[in-house]
Amino acid sequence: MDEPSKASWLHRLSALLMREPEDREQLVALLHSAYERNLLDADALGMIEGVMQVSEMQVRDIMIPRPQMDVIDVNDPPEKFIPFVIETAHSRFPVIDGDKDNVIGILLAKDLLRHYADGEFDTREMLRPAVFIPKSKRLNVLLKDFRSNRNHIAIVVDEYGGVAGLVSIEDVLEQIVGEIEDEFDFDETEDNIIADSSGHYRVKAVTEIADFNEAFGTRLSDQHYDTIGGLVLSRFGRLPKRGEHIQVEGLKIQILRADSRRIHSLLIEKLKPAE
Repeated sequence: MDEPSKASWLHRLSALLMREPEDREQLVALLHSAYERNLLDADALGMIEGVMQVSEMQVRDIMIPRPQMDVIDVNDPPEKFIPFVIETAHSRFPVIDGDKDNVIGILLAKDLLRHYADGEFDTREMLRPAVFIPKSKRLNVLLKDFRSNRNHIAIVVDEYGGVAGLVSIEDVLEQIVGEIEDEFDFDETEDNIIADSSGHYRVKAVTEIADFNEAFGTRLSDQHYDTIGGLVLSRFGRLPKRGEHIQVEGLKIQILRADSRRIHSLLIEKLKPAE
C-alpha cells in the first residue's frame, strides 16, 4: 500500500471512529461496519479483533501444558538429546535437572553448533536464564515483556510454584495475526493430500475419512469420526506431539504438526509388506 492510499485509509477509518463508541460492543460493530464499507480488509479486521482479544486473555488460555512440554535434562549428554532436538525442531528448549518442576534455564538449538565445532559441550554453561510467569498474566502484558526483554519463551508456574506449562512469543502473536505458517503448513488453495518428492504424503488432519480411504485404498471406518485427524486422535487416546506415529492398515501415520489443542497435519508413508 503506497503512502497516499495509506493516509486516505487512516483518515476514513479515524473519521468513522469519531463516532465515539461507548463500549466494546459498539467498537466491534463500528469495525465491522468499516469492513462492510471496504474501509478495512478482512486481514486488518481480524488483526484488530485479535489485539482486542489478547487484551482480555491470560497465559492459561494459550500455554502448552506441562505434559506436552519438550524439555532437555541437563544430566543427559548431547549425544542423547541432540536427536530429540532435531526431531522436534524447536529453536528453544527448557532445560530441567531431573524433574519438570526444576527448570534451570533455556537452551538455544543454535548453541549446539558449538558441540559439533569443538567436540566439547557443557550444557550448564550454555544455558540462558529462564523467565517464570504466572498463569494469570495477561497476554498483552506478556507480549510487551517479551519485546522489552528480548525473550521468546517463558515458563508458566502455578500458585504453588510448580511448572504448569510454557508459552512462546509465537503463541501470543498467533492470537493476533492468526496461525503462523511454517514449512509444514498447507496453502489454503492446495489439496488436502499432497505427495512429496520422497514418495510420502502430507495430509491435512481435516481430510474426511472417506477421501482418505479413496486416496490410500484403506477401509477406515467413519462411523465415529468424520476426519482422519479425529480418528488418529482416538487411536492415541490423547493429543499426540509432533514426530509420534502409529501404524494403520499398512500405513505409517506420523504427526507432522500439532499444537496444544489439535492435530493440524500428518505425514503418511506406505509400508512395504512383510516378506
